[in-house]
Parts: sequence; C-alpha cells; structure tokens
Amino acid sequence: MRILYIYPHPDDESFGPARVISKQKRQGHEVYLLTLTRGGATKQRFKFNYTVEQMGEVRYKEMLNVAKVLNLNGMKVLDFPDSGLKELDPREIEAVIREEIKSIKPNVVVTYPVHGISGFHDHIVGHAAVKRVFCELKPTAPYLKRLAFETVTEEESNPFEAIKLNWSKPEEIDCVVEIDEADIQKCYEALDCYVTYQDVINGWDFKKYMKAPTTSFEIFQERHDPPLGDLCEGL
Repeated sequence: MRILYIYPHPDDESFGPARVISKQKRQGHEVYLLTLTRGGATKQRFKFNYTVEQMGEVRYKEMLNVAKVLNLNGMKVLDFPDSGLKELDPREIEAVIREEIKSIKPNVVVTYPVHGISGFHDHIVGHAAVKRVFCELKPTAPYLKRLAFETVTEEESNPFEAIKLNWSKPEEIDCVVEIDEADIQKCYEALDCYVTYQDVINGWDFKKYMKAPTTSFEIFQERHDPPLGDLCEGL
C-alpha cells in the first residue's frame, strides 16, 4: 500500500505517527510525507538568534535527516507561512495538497484530527484542507481508499498535564496500531534529528510518552468496532 502523511510543520510527524511510519516501512508499505511549512516562526528561533527564514532552513535540514531515519519513499516540504495558514486563501493550500495526492496516488492519507490535538490553528486548517481535497478527489480517484487522523485518547493525553491536549472519544477510535520496540527506537532517532528542539523534547519528556504500546486513529466516514489493527486492513 502507498501511504501519504500530510502535516503543517516539521516535527509533527515525529511527535505523532513516526512509530507507525516505522512499522509500515518494515511491513513493506510505501510511505510519503508532505509538510506545509518550514516551521520557521517557532519561538525556538530566539534561542539561536535566527530569523524566521534562517530557522526554517535549519529545520528543513533537520527534516532531511528524519526522512533518512524513517526511510521515507519521498518527502516534500513547502514554505507556506508558519503560524499563518489561517490567513491564506484555503484554495492555495488545497491546490498543493491536490497536486501531491495526484502525483503520489496514495491509498491512505493521514493528517491531524479535527481538534488538532494541541488545538493549534495551523493543525486545524491543515485538517480541513486535506479532508476537503480527499472528498473532492475520491469519487474519481480509485486509488484513494481511506482518510485517517492520528489522534490521542484521554488516557494518552494524561502524561501532558502541563499542556492542554484535545483527545478523541473511545467511540471515535477506528484503528489501534500496536507498537514494537524497534519502532520506538526509530521514533527516538527521528526526534534526535531535531537538534534545535531538544530542550522542548526533553522538557516535555516526550520520549517517555513514545513508549506507549499503541497509536490511535480515527478513520473518516468509517466505523470499526472493534478497531482495526492496521490502517491498511480491509483495503
């Protein structure tokens, strides 16, 4: 199967589904990543005295290392304004997503859920753009089989008490992927690629969270009870 992950920022893939990406690659799937911004507006830039442009370039280079660690089949990083997606004509964002989907022809597309987990507006705008393009293309694109949203449950959100996270209800979870130790280690390696974010990663104790035994997904317009064990199951 061919799987395309679409996220707004560098590190969204590593803070989120990196462990599942690693497992999918070991299972023989093709995995691609589209990132909408270079993430240059992050407050971390002040620590290094970087401009937005300089920080974006540094983070892009960090992403190149992530692509190698996760053995991605392809990665494209765009340069839409970080923290500024809500100010854009949504058709601009949809156009590049549409182009990438048509180029890669994925069977499964994955992005943030409607609540964006952290609630950051870039995440929510990205969700809406991906979902709209998926709905537009699916009737005439037989390769498009499934749209999924990597998410967290209430229990999974508990370790981040200092950060308010949005979570999905049990009845909204349609797929639960079991995580292997090899995939946890790959996630650690991916997180280590973000040198400029190490104080954030360590401050949140993110690697401890990544030891969780499963990753949860909602699946758009599907209901699976019990949940599927694989995003490609049944396709």
